[in-house]
Amino acid sequence: MNPFFKVFTGPMFGSKTTRLMAEIDRATYRGRNILAFKAKRDQRYEKDSISTHSGGSYPAHCIEHAKEIYKFLSEEDNQLHTIIAIDEAFMIEKIDDVLIDLYRRGYNIVVSSIQLGANEVPFDSIKNILPWATHIEVCPAVCTECDQDAYFTEALFDIANATAEEKVGSKEMYAPRCAMHYSDFGNKIKKF
Repeated sequence: MNPFFKVFTGPMFGSKTTRLMAEIDRATYRGRNILAFKAKRDQRYEKDSISTHSGGSYPAHCIEHAKEIYKFLSEEDNQLHTIIAIDEAFMIEKIDDVLIDLYRRGYNIVVSSIQLGANEVPFDSIKNILPWATHIEVCPAVCTECDQDAYFTEALFDIANATAEEKVGSKEMYAPRCAMHYSDFGNKIKKF
């Protein structure tokens, strides 16, 4: 059996964490060992759980740096029967280096994360893991201005002057947008 590296990505509110939770659920039914992690600074719903916007949750270790994952691994772990699940991977320092290392050691990896910030800058850590992924699913949200698929996240506040903690938000702070309604992108499209 070959290890897998699954990535669920897209804008905020695209059900990426819901897809991650479905993978955890399936792995649990298969009797796999689940090691779940989330960014310590993501305190939006539950402190020690991966949580969906709709209320689903799964217990998780809160970490700041990806190297903390190693202390939760044991010599008894059968890599191919262990699933390492990471929610909001872009918030965890050096997550790309550690996940690539663990995948190369034979661990199964499942990640949910936005790949593009509200400032239109891709997250380097996510760009670095995508070539290693055995499965990539882009999870669009629904544009709050229309009913089209949304692939962008728009900040509803002054993101340039916000602290890292202030940037961790939910529907009061961010909105999913399709290309036509994403402010900069939509303005450029209309000019053609």
